Amino acid sequence: MNRPAAAASRGAGPDGEIAVDDPRSADVQALLQRHLAFAHAHTPAEHAYALDIHALLGPAITFCSYRSGGELLAVGALHQLDETHGEIKSMHTAEAARGRGIGRAMLGHLITLARDRGMRRVSLETGTMAAFGPARALYTSAGFTPCGPFGGYQPSPDNTFLTLRLT
Repeated sequence: MNRPAAAASRGAGPDGEIAVDDPRSADVQALLQRHLAFAHAHTPAEHAYALDIHALLGPAITFCSYRSGGELLAVGALHQLDETHGEIKSMHTAEAARGRGIGRAMLGHLITLARDRGMRRVSLETGTMAAFGPARALYTSAGFTPCGPFGGYQPSPDNTFLTLRLT
């Protein structure tokens, strides 16, 4: 599952390209470290569910990057929970690239990937703190609605769960 067919592995964003990538690449590792640092700075450790590089290499994960002119601007992943349910993971846009529609393009790409794989819904977990407000706004503007915990998550005041029906 980590390498989808070429037709489903590439997409275009506002000024760049989205493609399946290797989370072990040096520039990807640096952006993922910023993502993990952000998650841990704003969420108690027991409720921070950001995936590290090793977890992103799992067979049920498709990891994608957004690049413009070779520069890495964002990352995101689709975790296939089962045949009909996927989870959006590791969405992060470089600070200098925020506000340009890149996060929305990555989210759209991951949703399309889920649809192409026959999934009927995608869900995600994100923080409830103010620092996660822009992420929650992005997800709700894309049609995600609140849901209960899924995939082994436990409810907490630090986490919110959202889902989007694809059918």
